[in-house]
Amino acid sequence: MKKSNIIIKVACITLIIITIAFIKPISNKVVSILYHDPKIVIPDTNQYARNYNFKYIAKTTSFRPYNYQELLNIYYTVLDNGWDEFTFYCPSEYTSCLEDIQALSNDQLILSYINNFVSPYNCFKNVYTSYDETGLITIKITKLYSNDEITFINSELDKILKNVITDNMTNEEKIKKLHDHIINNTRYDEKANKINEITDASTAYGLLKNHLATCNGYSDTMALLLDRLHIKNYKIAIAPNNTKTGHVWNAAYLDNNWLHLDLTWDDPISTDGKDYLYHKYFLVDNDGLADADQGEVNIDSHNFKTSVYLEFKNK
Repeated sequence: MKKSNIIIKVACITLIIITIAFIKPISNKVVSILYHDPKIVIPDTNQYARNYNFKYIAKTTSFRPYNYQELLNIYYTVLDNGWDEFTFYCPSEYTSCLEDIQALSNDQLILSYINNFVSPYNCFKNVYTSYDETGLITIKITKLYSNDEITFINSELDKILKNVITDNMTNEEKIKKLHDHIINNTRYDEKANKINEITDASTAYGLLKNHLATCNGYSDTMALLLDRLHIKNYKIAIAPNNTKTGHVWNAAYLDNNWLHLDLTWDDPISTDGKDYLYHKYFLVDNDGLADADQGEVNIDSHNFKTSVYLEFKNK
């Protein structure tokens, strides 16, 4: 065998050994480069984005999270912008990112809290998060309202606003007129309330089409009307547990104050068959809410988390 052939074989064997030894570090380096310089596609924002910042959660333009709060802000931004799908990446510096993503994506209560801060039209019916060990994360949203339902709702809201309010009214007067109109034209759907799933009664579509609603239907309809009035708002929700059912109502920012607005409890189920219209839960602060819950009502369905709805903390 020629000496040159031996040298070539030795060189090849050496190259193979070096490649095997360094292939993992090289691949890790490639992944690291992708980690630090990902191409994130930003979809267009839809027309129902509110673009509000709250104390619990805020919009973001940075989709490289470095802590849990920034993950929350990304989820909120995805929902508020009305995106159906969005992909981003965990940076290598955020070592617990995938663990936090796993915990957040499996926490339906936290996700439902985030949902309450966006327009009902951008709320999710289902949200699915996929992720892998490279740090790639994809959020997919199935929205609560279909395009046909939105078209119907908007048409009905146009009629209500045209017939119920006038330009010379104050915002409080407008809200009161809308509050009264919804209650006078809606009955609480006791049958739907016993079903532990989303029905027409738990949406603004069901309220406006069938004039039957549960608390979700009342609060979604009022939220959409408040959006039309350009009044900052969100929904406050109480999760069900072994001692109480869930409940949701509206929060509205009026005259530099956050106030509660609960149409469901202002439209009580009567034992005498008569329709009643109350204003006990109309634009009240925390003390007013507590006072309204006393006496014959005496419910605990307004014991909300001030750690989430921070605008009402220490009021």
